[in-house]
Amino acid sequence: MTPCAECGAPGKPCAELFHTVLALDHSRRPPWGPLHGVTVACFLLQHPSRLPERDRARVWQVLRTYLDEGATGLATLTARARRANSHRNRRAAAPGAPPPPPGPAPTSFSVTIADVAQDGTFPAAGFPERVRAWALATVTAWGNG
Repeated sequence: MTPCAECGAPGKPCAELFHTVLALDHSRRPPWGPLHGVTVACFLLQHPSRLPERDRARVWQVLRTYLDEGATGLATLTARARRANSHRNRRAAAPGAPPPPPGPAPTSFSVTIADVAQDGTFPAAGFPERVRAWALATVTAWGNG
């Protein structure tokens, strides 16, 4: 198979792998569910043709928060975003996001969704560590590691 044009991953098409991990994420079961925002952010930043410009800062903030503050910081960020998006709080500003990484998107990453998927099934054993490596590889490739 031809490597992915956006991230360089070999093997199964990245979109197919992404749908597999989304199904696991949406089960809300550990280890997949709690890392849903991180997996989506990594995938979108490694496949920027799927990432609307208006969402770039938000997904970047998810990765930076996760890498800097861990799961606890990510939970706090998610709770703030939910409150800001509440129908009762329509005028509230969304949590502040750092500027998105400058320049064109990288096309090669040391860890891709294919690495996280391993055999294509995203095994639970080691999943959090693989996602963390994916997040770090994504941020590093963008020049902000």
